[in-house]
Amino acid sequence: MKRTKNIAVVGASVADPQLAELAYAVGCEIARHEWILVCGGLGGVMEAASRGASEAGGTTIGILPGYDHSEGSRFLSIVIPTGLGHARNAVIAAAADGMIAVGGEYGTLSEIAFGLKLGKPVAALESWGMVKGVITVSSAEEAVIALKKHIA
Repeated sequence: MKRTKNIAVVGASVADPQLAELAYAVGCEIARHEWILVCGGLGGVMEAASRGASEAGGTTIGILPGYDHSEGSRFLSIVIPTGLGHARNAVIAAAADGMIAVGGEYGTLSEIAFGLKLGKPVAALESWGMVKGVITVSSAEEAVIALKKHIA
C-alpha cells in the first residue's frame, strides 16, 4: 500500500484576511492531492488551512502546544496534544514530507529551519522566502507543484 504524504502548513496564529485566504487555498490544494495536512492546530493560518482541507474532503492533523484537546481548531480530523509548547515545531517538521509556510513570524521561521535541517522541501507563500533553501512561490497551486517536484 502506498503511503500518503504529510504536508505541514505553518504560519502565524493570527492571520489577516489575505493570509487566511491564501492558507485556505493551500489547504484545499493539499486535500485535492489526497495529502494529509499537518499543522500546529490553533488559529490563524493553521485554522484557515485546516478549514480548506477539511471542506475539500481532506484529513487534517493538529499537533498542539498544550495538553488540552479542546484547544485545537474545529477543522481538525486528529488532535495531538503534546505539552511541548514551541518545541512542537520540531515535531511538526519531523512529521512532514514537505512544508508550506504562509506568512508568519519567528515561530514560523523556526518551523522552516527545522524542516530545512531535516532535508524537507519548504515552499514560502508571503513568508520567509529569503531563507537559503526555501522555494518562493506566489500561489497555493505553485506551492503544491513545488513540493511535488521534491517528494516521492
